[in-house]
Amino acid sequence: MHLGIFDNSDQASSAAAHVVINLFAQKPNATLGVATGSTPSGLYRELRAAHAAGDFSLKKSQVFALDEYVGIAEDHPERFRNVLRRELVGKENVGLTEEGLHTPDASAEDPNVAALHYDREIGAVGGIDLQILGIGTDGHIGFNEPGGSLVSRTHAEPLASQTITDNARFFDGDVSKVPTTCITQGLGTIMEARQIVLLAFGANKANALAQLIEGPISAKWPATILQMHPDVVVIADKAAASTLEYTDLYVERWQLAFGG
Repeated sequence: MHLGIFDNSDQASSAAAHVVINLFAQKPNATLGVATGSTPSGLYRELRAAHAAGDFSLKKSQVFALDEYVGIAEDHPERFRNVLRRELVGKENVGLTEEGLHTPDASAEDPNVAALHYDREIGAVGGIDLQILGIGTDGHIGFNEPGGSLVSRTHAEPLASQTITDNARFFDGDVSKVPTTCITQGLGTIMEARQIVLLAFGANKANALAQLIEGPISAKWPATILQMHPDVVVIADKAAASTLEYTDLYVERWQLAFGG
């Protein structure tokens, strides 16, 4: 696991974009796993700029969302498919086609069956080459909440109260408007990605990041399973990294691996 610590989220997002762009320079048809929320928005902005400069494109790629709310209206602006359309789809963004964007069918009659189909869909394309992740204040990745299986497959999941509270900012600050159930890639599914880039910004992520980097593997902090993955790049700002004990060592490792 490599940890890059940057002064702010803009610098960190730029570093994360370089990882993604470098992969697609080598493999233009790579399969990309994407997250939503405020954390990856800077990364997607950097990718749009690279596309505008002719340095990056998802035209040949298949892109799979981490998760989707169950029961949210198809035209709701916070439906994750609609968020990703705004961020990534079309020539004015990064060249991704509507057909190339895959999200769980959260309007299906049985979300558990939809989750099974989505997991199989990922497998049918050969899996994810690079998975982008954020991390929740309670240590969730995707919507894999504390106490769940560390080897879970894509599944329907009730959201923890902390996650509902955290996500209320996308729903006019009203927790009653936040969906309470989702379909999410499982931890076992996420761990099958060949490379993972996790972003963590802000002091409210410091505890979760410290557990991920320096804590024990535990279902209490789902992200800690990433310690068992062979190729994880964690990119954080100084606020998120503020409680880490071995910062100097992480900086040295990053410079050795990435040159600064």
